[in-house]
Amino acid sequence: MGKRRKALRIGLIGDRDSRVTAHWAIPLALQQSLLPHSGTLRLDWLDTPRLAQGLDLEVYSGFWCIPGSPYLNTEGALQAITFARENQVPFLGTCGGFQHALLEHARNVLGWSDAAHSELDPQAARPVVHALPCSLVEVSETIRLIAGSHLAAIYGLPEIREGYHCRYGVNPELQDDLFGGSLRACAHGEDGNIRALEASDHPFFVATLFQPERKALAGIAVPLAEALLSAAFRHQSSQEPSRLRSPA
Repeated sequence: MGKRRKALRIGLIGDRDSRVTAHWAIPLALQQSLLPHSGTLRLDWLDTPRLAQGLDLEVYSGFWCIPGSPYLNTEGALQAITFARENQVPFLGTCGGFQHALLEHARNVLGWSDAAHSELDPQAARPVVHALPCSLVEVSETIRLIAGSHLAAIYGLPEIREGYHCRYGVNPELQDDLFGGSLRACAHGEDGNIRALEASDHPFFVATLFQPERKALAGIAVPLAEALLSAAFRHQSSQEPSRLRSPA
């Protein structure tokens, strides 16, 4: 018999709160997406104060930065996103995860030390994430996917319809400087504003302002959850030879 594959470990970046709908939906979306794969899944909730203190993140084959911000410790969330980005570990962010992926890029890739989230710092000089002109709380819209993007390939459609519970997004005054190079916008809402991003220099780094996970509560497949798991299994397989060579 072949050696049994270790459980796939996915780290959920954020502070668990039973009042947040997405926190019920995300585990369900991932468990539903496990069906085509031969393997078991372990989900760990990584609260942001513990992340700030330092956790062993090398045990994870994927991360999902979850809705529910502002987080208890912003730096903890950003540290985990940095780890995923620098170590090429599959990463998905939704809602607050999108906002913090953008903030992490501004601070740690572009070097904008004053980059801020206006929910946390309303008087910030450089608010890369700011209040949306029209709140997207408990609304749905048609979202146009950029042809040739990873996100469009995942959905296999030019347009999708998804729901939100969100009040903050990309600051349009800064978006031309934020996007370009490895970071690209890959979806736009009905008002033309950016609704998703992805990194071209990473095997799987996608973040959306919408919350696709909610469809799992109605028993509907979630393509982004399926794509994250597939990428995580690939990452796990790529790491297994080096782990076997490591001393006990």
